[in-house]
Amino acid sequence: MHMRTKKWARPELAACPWCVDEPEKLRGRWAEAFPKKQPFHLELGCGKGVATAAMAADNPQINYLAVDISPDVLGDARRAVVRACGEQPGNILLSRFNIEQLSWFLAPEDRVERVYIRFCNPWPRKRHEKRRLTHPRQLAQLRAVRPVGGEIYFKTDDEPLFRDSLIYFETAGFEPVFVTEDLHASGFAPNYVSEHERKFAAQGIPIKGGIWRKTDAAVERDFTRWTLNGSGDSKSTCAD
Repeated sequence: MHMRTKKWARPELAACPWCVDEPEKLRGRWAEAFPKKQPFHLELGCGKGVATAAMAADNPQINYLAVDISPDVLGDARRAVVRACGEQPGNILLSRFNIEQLSWFLAPEDRVERVYIRFCNPWPRKRHEKRRLTHPRQLAQLRAVRPVGGEIYFKTDDEPLFRDSLIYFETAGFEPVFVTEDLHASGFAPNYVSEHERKFAAQGIPIKGGIWRKTDAAVERDFTRWTLNGSGDSKSTCAD
């Protein structure tokens, strides 16, 4: 879906001291960008920031970096954070970058303790599979910037993406901590609800997802050409 251009978004982001315009300059030094040294969490694809803002407001003891590729939705996210946390929230930064190129902007020294992936593009066509944020190629980048025990919180409305992601996480060296096919019925809390989640739940679509933790298992494969075969079983076409 094409989002209309919001002429006010770019000027507001440019004038906002906690909106990072050149994230590559903070690679390896994200802790220095926050007023306090605290646990560092990352949200990939924050969208309009409804869940992001609530999460930051409830957890001032955590530093958040919320990213999206669209300046128009980041404009909405900035306003959502201001409504929830005030003009100077202190524990959240917003930035625009292509999350498929995560390693350009984050380094192992940044020690991301938790990553949130909420309702990412399911990329249903086989030729686009590697663009999924839970694909092993992307998870390999997340492993590189996370300590052992670091977690990924993942939510989706898309059944095929959820099923494939169960295999992706295992392949990339992440173990399940909590997995559900109906998040709202599971009693999981706290559950920060995004605009997308509210819409899907209103349509009666179960929200699927869970929590996965990075293990210390050696993962040495090159995932750049990794795919699933037609039966849903894992298949790697890369060299061992």
